[in-house]
Amino acid sequence: MKKNLLVLISVLMVASMLLTACGGGAKPASEGASCAPNCTYKDMVLCYPQLGAESDWRTANTASIKETAEKLGIKQLIFSDAQQKQENQISAVRACIQQGASVIALPPVVEDGWDAVLTEAKNAGIPVIIVDRSVSADASLYAAHIGSNMELEGERAAAEFNKLLPNGGAILELSGTTGSGAAVGRANGLRAKLNANIKIIDSQTGNFTRAEALPVMQAFLQKYKPGVDFQGIFIHNDDMGIGAIEALKAAGVNPGDLVIVSVDGTRGGFQAMVDGWFQADVECNPLLGPQVFEMALKLMNGQTIDHEVLTDETVYYPDNAADLLPTRKY
Repeated sequence: MKKNLLVLISVLMVASMLLTACGGGAKPASEGASCAPNCTYKDMVLCYPQLGAESDWRTANTASIKETAEKLGIKQLIFSDAQQKQENQISAVRACIQQGASVIALPPVVEDGWDAVLTEAKNAGIPVIIVDRSVSADASLYAAHIGSNMELEGERAAAEFNKLLPNGGAILELSGTTGSGAAVGRANGLRAKLNANIKIIDSQTGNFTRAEALPVMQAFLQKYKPGVDFQGIFIHNDDMGIGAIEALKAAGVNPGDLVIVSVDGTRGGFQAMVDGWFQADVECNPLLGPQVFEMALKLMNGQTIDHEVLTDETVYYPDNAADLLPTRKY
């Protein structure tokens, strides 16, 4: 009996050593990095697996991250472009885990499918900040989310249609990437607040790009007559709006013939308001670099942070678009 007990103790000791060697003893993210509580930006290795470069908004978001990293003088920015493919983002996150990143800031291309890799990051003691779009994974798997309230953006768009179409009507929807937090949130918000006398007669994805939005709008115009079958269009981002305008122009539609509400507030969107195409542009701010790096440093130092941080945004209108256009940074 005594001999068996000694054997059991030896087995347990070996198992414990193996778990520690395999990373089982890694610090949870809440404890901060090894330099805590005195970490500085010079200690930071931030991983940013950007989802793509599909729009002016995304280009501005990338610029904000890179410019802020350089301004703060961080140790290293590990940047990649996933070309709108989730599998590329997951591979990039795993590479960052292997490289021992201090913090991973992830702008997810879609909501679902992140549980496994987020668990890997958590087990490695690397906190993850979800940036811009949201994920459906358990909130305990990531440190925080910084970005917009996409559902609120949809609600704001609905409020504009309610004002612009007081007697009701029909609208089309040019949706963003299927399954993305932005597309899901904006669609849900619109439907939650749209007046009962305004109907969404069709919705198709343009994948957040002007190149894909153009043929979708062309197909809409073959199926529905502007001003007769529909009176408005809700467009999930300005780049798709610019693609839609090309199709509308070719079909003989004039600025102001339709009520068009877009989302983003980019320079292209402001120009569309100046030209009379957009009647409102719901802001979605891409300049998240300062917020991301500030939160990353707090995480490294083991400081308490808010799990949900929203950006301050508004709605823009044609009446002052010309004055504001020169001031737009994206």
